[in-house]
Amino acid sequence: MERRFYTLDVFTRSRFEGNPLAVITDGDGLSPAQMQAIARELNLAETVFVQKPTNNRALARLRIFTTQEELKLAGHPVIGTWFLLAELGVVPAQEGVVHVLQQTGAGLLPVEIHFHDGRPDFVRMIQKEATFRPVKVNKGALAAALGLSKSDFDPRLQPQFVSTGIFNLMVPLRSRAALRKIEANMQALRQVLGRNGTVAYCFLLDDKDKAFARSMVPWELYEDAATGSAAGSLGAYLVRYARLLPGKKLSLTQGVEMGRPSHIEVEVLQSGKKLVPRVSGAAVKIFQGTIQI
Repeated sequence: MERRFYTLDVFTRSRFEGNPLAVITDGDGLSPAQMQAIARELNLAETVFVQKPTNNRALARLRIFTTQEELKLAGHPVIGTWFLLAELGVVPAQEGVVHVLQQTGAGLLPVEIHFHDGRPDFVRMIQKEATFRPVKVNKGALAAALGLSKSDFDPRLQPQFVSTGIFNLMVPLRSRAALRKIEANMQALRQVLGRNGTVAYCFLLDDKDKAFARSMVPWELYEDAATGSAAGSLGAYLVRYARLLPGKKLSLTQGVEMGRPSHIEVEVLQSGKKLVPRVSGAAVKIFQGTIQI
């Protein structure tokens, strides 16, 4: 049986930049083992299988797989999949914003598709409320795992694990030079992260609304070109420590050192102590075809 698939570059408007993604648009009837095998074959950071939702409030169910495992939620798969579904007409086009609910492993989550001249312009995902994990990080071991020295860390902020669906370690650096010179020892980085987080999200806050980041992934990939989940966590982290105003857009650039520049926008809504990030980006379709199952 043939299954339709597409690949997209996400968090970019330019082909062959951003973070690649595969989407199988007719994923119903596939077993978890089959989906995992397809994701392994395609060998991208994530592959999404679109299925009919089991909750009738959702427009679609997204099953997200890395080459090794299924994820409850991830940023660039959500942005890319809904951009594609909007292009394919699954989301009816109208000028302005269309609000939908998606079913994910992290539950029902809202998505906004913004249209312009009858075409999707960008997608915004509303992430879960940010959670901060009080785990003390050994800065010496972290610096060594990243090929840095402790003096490369921003002394005004501390590394911390933050989640808006997946825990990631926020790693504040003091310069672009420090960001560029990262050469991670993945075995050592796995030991630093342990069971507390998925990636080390190293960033430089260039000014109050602009940042640069690198996402070091010791479990599968060496580095990720755009990490929407970690970008949302970063926004919440910066608001919590008064480095970003609530509701202010943070322009985040990632993937430059990989030759795949990605552009992510983050804004964080605050209600009391509750911080809810909204992560936005565009995508561009690259390939389409069929897979024999």
